[in-house]
Amino acid sequence: MSDRFRITLGQLNPTVGDLRGNATLARKAWAAGREAGADLVALPEMFITGYNAQDLVMRRALQLDVADVIAQLAKDCAEGPALAIGAPWVEGTKLYNAYLILKGGQIASQVLKHHLPNETVFDEVRIFDAGPMGGPYSVGNSRVGSPICEDAWHEDVAETLAETGAEFLLVPNGSPYYRGKFETRLNLMVARVVETGLPLIYLNMVGGQDDQVFDGASFALNPGGALAVQLPVLEEVITHVDLERGAAGWRIVEGEKAAHPDVWEQDYRVMVTSLRDYCAKTGFDKVLLGLSGGIDSAIVATIAVDALGAENVRCVMLPSEYTSEASLDDAKAVATALGCRYDTVPISKGRAAITDTLAPLFDGLEPDLTEENIQSRLRGLLLMALSNKFGEMLLTTGNKSEVAVGYATIYGDMAGGYNPIKDLYKTRVFETCRWRNANHRTWMKGPEVEVIPERVIDKPPSAELREDQKDSDSLPDYPDLDAMLEILVDQAGSIEDCVAAGFDREVAKRVEHLIYISEYKRFQSAPGARLTKGAFWLDRRYPIVNRWRDPS
Repeated sequence: MSDRFRITLGQLNPTVGDLRGNATLARKAWAAGREAGADLVALPEMFITGYNAQDLVMRRALQLDVADVIAQLAKDCAEGPALAIGAPWVEGTKLYNAYLILKGGQIASQVLKHHLPNETVFDEVRIFDAGPMGGPYSVGNSRVGSPICEDAWHEDVAETLAETGAEFLLVPNGSPYYRGKFETRLNLMVARVVETGLPLIYLNMVGGQDDQVFDGASFALNPGGALAVQLPVLEEVITHVDLERGAAGWRIVEGEKAAHPDVWEQDYRVMVTSLRDYCAKTGFDKVLLGLSGGIDSAIVATIAVDALGAENVRCVMLPSEYTSEASLDDAKAVATALGCRYDTVPISKGRAAITDTLAPLFDGLEPDLTEENIQSRLRGLLLMALSNKFGEMLLTTGNKSEVAVGYATIYGDMAGGYNPIKDLYKTRVFETCRWRNANHRTWMKGPEVEVIPERVIDKPPSAELREDQKDSDSLPDYPDLDAMLEILVDQAGSIEDCVAAGFDREVAKRVEHLIYISEYKRFQSAPGARLTKGAFWLDRRYPIVNRWRDPS
């Protein structure tokens, strides 16, 4: 009996719904494993359909298509190592999140997910049936236990596998990024290793899917929790992990230990990856955005260039009579530094025409927010016209602070297909700009220079929809606003929590009110990269009609 076992790991980027394209990726990993003499080639959870596929997997036609693709994949990979791949799988009248082991041209074993996550972005309870807690499956000279993703977050599945003869654990995952997620995963997997005394290999997918980004960062642990292998963050990798068996059982051979970047770099790369994959997977080659001379549009333009290349990004300045010369200069400076196309489309004539059209109906009424919003909506109309004409997806540029309190114009600056900074508070926008100015990486397609002038970062934020307008005229200063939003949104805290943190009760209540009355705007807003567990969309779901307010 051999005392060595090789697993080829495919930390890869599937596309939701592209069954045959994902099968091609699986065959690529399998071929690499066969070439390397692997016993088993492993791919992540739900790989054949991509993840998170939501209600798509409940369609009967897709389920039948999955069965056909898996059957063909098994035949194609019959002569060589076993292939483990995640898939939605039907047994009788039930639909499972399954991990299928393909050997000898057929499905030799299957693992059915037991614990179905029903929180944050996951809604598996309404989609899948819970599988039983089963035992390990045999591959070559070993018995492998595979708790599927959430199953490894609970002690019972891993312990059952250990008690029924598993010799090591292989955990396939579709685990999306949020800030600090890796540490959470690592701590939980260390707990499983300590409880069972078994080595553990944690395999995660990479790539963007709608608002979620899967960050890879796969790793392997030996008994006691010692880190044996650590794969890179947010990179596709096909690699080989070896186990050697001694008197105490299997142990993972020390291998690659890629250093993980700090949280600022990880957040930025997630925003770049999310936009890059959203465009690639939806068929867009180019994007455009309104470049105002402010910090938010500057960082979105930078993310877009880093994701797609300067030749695929159009920046458009749409000045009105309220647009300052400084903003005109700053917008052009950003576009020039990035090397992307820069167009100027004045809105004054169009605004005058709309004002004249509405004059009979508005006669005798004082100008107010209505007239300000006309400017924003006219800009949205013009940008969407460019998007339609040139086939370039329009990006929106509202940060999380603005999205939270509705400091954006629906059908105006909210118009667009994707928002890379939707989950980035304004205070983090400032620091992210400084980080990008000081850092450049090989995965960035933008230039290795200071792309956002310091004056853009330092100047007081303004929508420039009226004379001498500042954001602080309508909102608390951003450090205070963001601190309250972190309490009320990310932590689901109360007004009392805000008061305990040192904020004025009435100001906190006003912020809470703005959050609730802006729900209808967020319901119609573009998706954007998820960076936290408090992201707007699947993480936080509130009714549009809502009269409740914290009575404290």
